[in-house]
Amino acid sequence: MARRRRRLRRPRGATELLAAAAVALAALVWLAQAAAAAARTAARNWPVLAALAGVAAVGAAAWWVRRHAAARVRAERLATLRLSLAGIDALGDQEFEFALRDLLVRDGWSARKVGQQGDQAADVIGQHPALGRIVLQAKHTKVGAKVGSQVMYQVKGTAGPAHGADIAAVVTNGSFTRDAKAWGDKHHVHWVDRDRLRLWAEHGVALHDLLRLPARTSRRGLGRPAA
Repeated sequence: MARRRRRLRRPRGATELLAAAAVALAALVWLAQAAAAAARTAARNWPVLAALAGVAAVGAAAWWVRRHAAARVRAERLATLRLSLAGIDALGDQEFEFALRDLLVRDGWSARKVGQQGDQAADVIGQHPALGRIVLQAKHTKVGAKVGSQVMYQVKGTAGPAHGADIAAVVTNGSFTRDAKAWGDKHHVHWVDRDRLRLWAEHGVALHDLLRLPARTSRRGLGRPAA
């Protein structure tokens, strides 16, 4: 059988009405006392509260300024060059390498395409005054295809020793195997899959922002001895 829901019964008789009124009055008194105590605490600590409010306001303003500045910079990049994923999928291997070079140039790097037979796992090399040298290995493939760990090993083995790179990355319009991404993360070989490529090429996020690259002064070259 279904259990009956209990309903609050209205007070009956003078005694119950007086008891209910007393409870309500006690609650009102407690609320008034709590409000008064809060007001006294605020009055005693108003400098601290004002400072906290000021810090919060400054932080919110700084966040707003950074957000709108970043949006403006992205818009400027996209006005220079914007590539859709559909357009990238239609490119050939060589055209894909040129596209990556152009995206680096758009982001403020000086870059050149170097990919050819015997390129030692480097298709594009870029230079940035604050970030150093980057080597990109391009893997243009069918949508849904995955790049494996072997590519990451090759790039790691040549980026620093053969090309003097501070940063190494593999870029594909497909995806990476789980092992490839894990190995790359562990050994500092960045990976740009289809989702990241969309942010870079279509939405105007700079590659160094996308990969959160640190300044060169805080990083040693890949596989190179410290200066």
